[in-house]
Amino acid sequence: MKKSKWLILPLAVLLVLAIALVGCSQTTSTTPTAPAPAPTSPSTTPSNPSTPSNPTTPANPTTPSAPSNPEELSGEITEAGSTTVQPVAEKMAHAFTAMYPKVKIVIQGGGSSTGVKSAAQGTVDIGAASRELKSSEVGTVVEHVLARDGIAIVSNSSQTVSNLTKDQVKQIFAGEITNWSQVGGTNKSINVVAREEGSGTRAAFEEMVMGDALITATAILQPSNGAVRTTVAGDPNAIGFLSFGYIDSSVKALSIDGVAGTVENAKNGTYPIVRPLLFLTKGHPEGIVKEFINFCLGSEGQEIVAEDYIPVN
Repeated sequence: MKKSKWLILPLAVLLVLAIALVGCSQTTSTTPTAPAPAPTSPSTTPSNPSTPSNPTTPANPTTPSAPSNPEELSGEITEAGSTTVQPVAEKMAHAFTAMYPKVKIVIQGGGSSTGVKSAAQGTVDIGAASRELKSSEVGTVVEHVLARDGIAIVSNSSQTVSNLTKDQVKQIFAGEITNWSQVGGTNKSINVVAREEGSGTRAAFEEMVMGDALITATAILQPSNGAVRTTVAGDPNAIGFLSFGYIDSSVKALSIDGVAGTVENAKNGTYPIVRPLLFLTKGHPEGIVKEFINFCLGSEGQEIVAEDYIPVN
C-alpha cells in the first residue's frame, strides 16, 4: 500500500499541472482573436490593403527600369574638320569625358572640306564643318546643326576705320579697294589676310560676301582662324575675317553697314554674315557617338556653345 500511495501522488501532481497548462493556452489564444472583427469595419477596410500596396507597387518596377546610377559609357570617338568648330568641340568633349571618364574623344582640325570628306568616308566618327554643305555633299552625310556663328571683319586694333559697307568689304577682298584712305582711313595700303582653300570660314565668307568675285591673289593665306588673328594683330594695315569665337582684344571687329559684329546682333538677324556650325556623321549616329552629339545639342552642351557662338536649342 505504501508503494501505491507514492505512485498515485506524482500522477496527481502531473494532472494538476496539465489542467493549469490547458487553462493558460486557452487564455493566450483568445488575445489575438479579440480584434479579429476590426477588418470588417468600413473605416479600416480601405486602409489595410492600401498601406502595403502604395509604397511597394511603384517602387518595384521603377527601380530596375530607371536606376539612379546609369551604366557608365566607354569607348573612343574621333572628330575632325573645321578649325572654327574645334575649340567648342574640345570644350564639350572635356565636359562629356568628365561625366564619363572611360570615354576618350580625339578632336582634330583640318578644315571643313576635310570634315565632310572624312565623315562621308567613315574615317572619323564625326566630321565638323563651318559652312552650308555644297550640293555635291548633300546626302553623303547626316547634318547635326551644333550652333550658328557670325563671321567678323577684323582689322588691327590701332585702325581708325570702324565701319565698312558689305560692298566695301567685297571690293577690299577682291583687290579693287587697296588703300585705307578709300574707305575713310589713312593713306596706307590694305594688306588682305584670308583663309586657305577648303576652309569653312572662307567658303561661308565667299558665299555671303564675295558672290561671284574672287579673293585677290595677293591675299596672305592662313591655315586657321588663330593664324589669321595673329597676322592681323601684328600688322597695322591688315584686314581679315574671323569666326566670332576667335575675336579678342588683339584685333578690332568692324561694324558692317552700321551693325556691330556681336553675338547679340547675329542672334537678332541684324548682322549680315552668319553661318551654321555642323557636326556630320556617316548615317545616323549610334552608341557613344549618339550620346555625345545628344549632349552637345542638349542644355549643357548649348550652354558651352553660348560662351562664344549662337545656341540652336
